[in-house]
This record gives sequence, structure tokens and C-alpha cells, in this order.
Amino acid sequence: MQYITIMKRSFLVTLLLIAQISIAQTWQPVGLNIKTNWTTTLNPALPHPEYPRPQMKREHWMNLNGLWDYAIRYKEEGKPAAYSGKILVPFPIESSLSGVGKIVGDQNILWYHRTFSIPVHMKGKRLLLHFGAIDWQSEIYVNGKIAGKHEGGYDPFYIDITSFVSNKTEQDIVIRVWDPSDNGPQPRGKQVTKPSGIWYTAVTGIWQTVWLEAVPETYIHHLYSVADLDAAKISVHAQIKNQQKGDIINIQLHDGNNIISVTENESAHQLLDAKGLIPWSPSKPKLYSLTVSLLRNGSKIDEVKSYTALRKISLKKDENGIQWIELNNQFLFQFGPLDQGWWPDGLYTAPTAEALKFDVIKTKEMGFNMIRKHVKVEPALWYSYCDSLGMLVWQDMPSGDMAPGDRWNQNPSIEPTDKIRTEASEKIYRSELKAMIDAFRAFPSIVIWVPFNEAWGQFKTVDITNWVKQYDPSRLVNPASGGNFHATGDLHDLHNYPDPQMHRPEVFGKDRAVVLGEFGGLGLPVEGHTWTEKSNWGYQTFKNKEELFNRYQQLIDKLTTLIPKGLSAAIYTQTTDVETEVNGLMTYDRKQFKFDPELIRKVNEKLYNVRK
Repeated sequence: MQYITIMKRSFLVTLLLIAQISIAQTWQPVGLNIKTNWTTTLNPALPHPEYPRPQMKREHWMNLNGLWDYAIRYKEEGKPAAYSGKILVPFPIESSLSGVGKIVGDQNILWYHRTFSIPVHMKGKRLLLHFGAIDWQSEIYVNGKIAGKHEGGYDPFYIDITSFVSNKTEQDIVIRVWDPSDNGPQPRGKQVTKPSGIWYTAVTGIWQTVWLEAVPETYIHHLYSVADLDAAKISVHAQIKNQQKGDIINIQLHDGNNIISVTENESAHQLLDAKGLIPWSPSKPKLYSLTVSLLRNGSKIDEVKSYTALRKISLKKDENGIQWIELNNQFLFQFGPLDQGWWPDGLYTAPTAEALKFDVIKTKEMGFNMIRKHVKVEPALWYSYCDSLGMLVWQDMPSGDMAPGDRWNQNPSIEPTDKIRTEASEKIYRSELKAMIDAFRAFPSIVIWVPFNEAWGQFKTVDITNWVKQYDPSRLVNPASGGNFHATGDLHDLHNYPDPQMHRPEVFGKDRAVVLGEFGGLGLPVEGHTWTEKSNWGYQTFKNKEELFNRYQQLIDKLTTLIPKGLSAAIYTQTTDVETEVNGLMTYDRKQFKFDPELIRKVNEKLYNVRK
């Protein structure tokens, strides 16, 4: 019997290897200028196999990444009768790793298709079809019927497909995607149809994990927690779908195997005792596990695993009336790179989870304690890495509805003039801003929301800032990083290249903390590691690493003189090179460091001892 079992396992392994070889032959990266090391290690049979939602884990799920059918058709055409080939999901179609490498454009529709079988353990339950992100407008068809629609290029969403599932063995999914890129008003970050300079290749379609989840009829729909350091409480917010009278929500807070606190009642909002918990910080990123169970008549009908942290971000005035940013009621100078989150082989999508984590690890090793995620939103896994590794995050809202005239006026003495958006444009922005906060507010590493970058589509700044502060009072709000200045929000943010500068704290730091939202941009093209052979640029370009490092040290020395005057934070441009920009701490392919990590760490650490 044991021999037969071994033979069966061997046979299954052989079948799997044959399938993987077949897929590898079907899919190949296309048109690579340069590539990361992870291009050769990803598994095309199942790219990004990790559970994609670290803040709300369930047992019963199925990853739907892999090879799908695709077609590009004119907008006027309907569902394609035949498909053009295979695309590797979740890589955007313009990327090398998609295996396609084609531009779609606003006059065309991108179509996806695949079939799948429902696992036995999922049958009889409600089936939720999840998408980490699709850029931008999508319609999802299941077995020939439209199951749902979505607008938004950066937020995760799901569709309950239970009523669309057939009794057949295979279920059929078709997805219609339209993305106008920079020809539309929607948030799109730095994507453009004609990339150059600080603007990069457009991204269309699925660019994060697609997955299926099985849940009971009544289930936990959404979950996040808010810490109150001063009161030593953690508020847990659990939204329930189809909750019945008498259903009980049980919440347990764990430190390893030890249960610290328990609460149980019918309310969707419950308080946990957090006395004695270690506050989360970059030097000690302590996380605590959460188990949230839904009970009916004493029996568990649903359960999710999560985590939380005790963390506070706030402002405090000193004896001179100057505002400072504090973490857990103590000043900590926040210093980190501007992080674009782009990849030469996957564009918006990292080749693997290991690659996604790599950037955070190396940023930490270089002595930074913060990352400004620049006009892009990452997969949930990225924020979980920041949580576990101890990296503060300033999260930008992706820019949209920009025009060549949207240049900023950083003179605070001049009355700012915001853009006037159409009603449709404003509705899209507000909807996607709320969706971003809803999706990522559970991650303690995020300490600041940034609604606008410079004056890129900046509109109704005071109203937008006040809404964000009211909607999520647990974080600070940076109204417009380097943009048109309004007397609103928590930060007064200047951009200056290449040398660090700041506005006068005694004038502008009475109600807001003064920060330097961007500086640096020191460029060094490294032969064999550039996107193009020419047209590479930085805000200031150098010939070798020695010249570059010496200039960097000068910038840090200047920064140390600004901190005592009232500077709370600074952001250096940038983590990596991106396409023709060569002002990264690393090359675009992540194969070369422009600076020795140990040397730059020692230089950066000087900043944290200037004012304690």
C-alpha cells in the first residue's frame, strides 16, 4: 500500500513538472531592456502564490494567477470571438513579464479570459472573486453574465459570484478593461502614453493577484483596528455581511500563544485592553495577533486572522510654539526615500513577493526609517512588510486629472489657486481616495496620508484635507506635498532640488509641522543597468560613486543644520532609478547600489541624534 502511495505521489509530481514545463514554453518575458534577478526565479505556473490579504486571512481560498487568454479590440467591438494569445496574470500587459508587452491605449479594450474548477472544499459556500487591483475600469462576466463592475486602478475589490456559478465542472470568467491613462481624469500616478523624464510607461489591466474565496452566508466583510496609546486601548472595527440578530463577534488579542485581551458582543466596534503592550516603532516593530470569530448560538460560523499594533502619530508644540511630529509621544526625525514602486520587468508589479520585500529591507539597511510611497499604491503585502520590518509610510493618493499648467506655486505668501475639476472628475477622485483609505487603514506603518503631490490635479484642498482628517483621525494629513500651500492639515511641505531647504518654522510651523517633502535627486547612470543608453538624467548628475557619495554627505550635513530649527522630516529622491531617471539609491534592476549600504547607514544615522 505504501509503495502504491509513493507511486501515486511520484506520478502527480511528474504531471506537475510536465505542466510547468509546458507553461514555461508557452510564456516568455518579452522586450526586456534590463531585468531583475527575480525574473528568472518566478514560477509562471503560479506567479505571486502568496495569500494576498495579510490583515484578514481565511483558510479557504484559491489563487487564480497564471496564464489567461487575452485580446485587444477596438472599443466599438464586443466580446472577442477568439483571443490573441496568453498573458501572465497579474503582470500588466505593457510589461515584459506579461509575456505580451503591448500598448492598449484609450481607444481599445483589453479582454481577459480563463476557466477554473471550484475545489470540493469550496462548494456549498458563498464564492467571492477578488481582484487586488485592475487599472482602471472593469466589467466582470461569469459564465456569460455580467457579475459586476468596478472603477479604480489601485483599490482591491471583490464580487460575489455565487449566483453566477453553474453546475458544470468548469466556470468561465471574462473581464473587460478600459484605461484612458493620461487621456482621462482618473487617478493614474506617473503613467503616460508617451513616457519621458519623470513620466513612465502606462499600465493597463490586472496588476495584482486574482483569487477566489469561500465564505459562509454570514461573513466578516471588512476589518481594521485603531490604537489609542494614551488610553491603552485598541478599537477593532469588524463589518459583517448578512448579520442576524443575536450573532456575536468574539475578538482575541494575542502575543504569540498568549491571549492578552478578549472582548465579545454583538457590536461591530469593540475595545480591547492594551495595557502593558509594547508600542510599535521603527526600532521595535512589535505586532500583536488578532483572531476575529463570528458566533451564532455558540457555534463558530466564520473566523479571520489579523494583527494590530499600539502606535500613535501626532503633533506637539515646543516651548517656542513650533510644531513637531511625534511618534508615540516622542520626537523622531523621519527620513526616507521617495519610492515610486516601479520595476523594469513588471512595471507596476514586482516580479515576486521576495522582490517586493527586498526594497523595504534594503531601505531599512541603508538607515532610513520612513518611505514616502509616491503617487502609487502597493499590494497589501508590501505594507505588511513595512509593519513587520519597522518602516514608517507616508502614503500618497495617486495623482490624476493633471495638465501641463498644473505647476505648483511654493511661495506661501501668494494666495493659492486650486484647479477646478468637473463633477465627474471630482466624484472619481473622492471615491478612489476613500477606497484607498478603507483598504489600507489597517496597516500601522502608514502614519500620514498625502492627498495631493505638488499641484498635480490639486483641487478643493481645504475640503479634501478636512474630510481625510475626519474620516481617519488616527493619522496626520499632508495636504499637498510641495504643492499650493493652504492653511490646512498637519504639515507644511516644501520641495527643493538638490539641496535641502525649509520654510521658516516661526512663521509656518505654528499650526503645522514643517517638512521637506522632496530633495536630492543625485544622478549616476551605471553602465549595463540603465533603461536606455542615452537620455538618462538626474537633478544633478555625477561621474562615479565617490563623487556621488561626497555630494550626498554634503546634503545630509546641511539637513542636520535644519532639524534644530524646526524640520520634522525629509524625503530623499529616490529609492531606485526608474526608466530614464537615474537618481536612485539603487539601479532600476536592483543589481547595483549607488552607495555602500553600510556607509550610507552611518551617514543617515547622524540625523536621528540631532534633536531627541
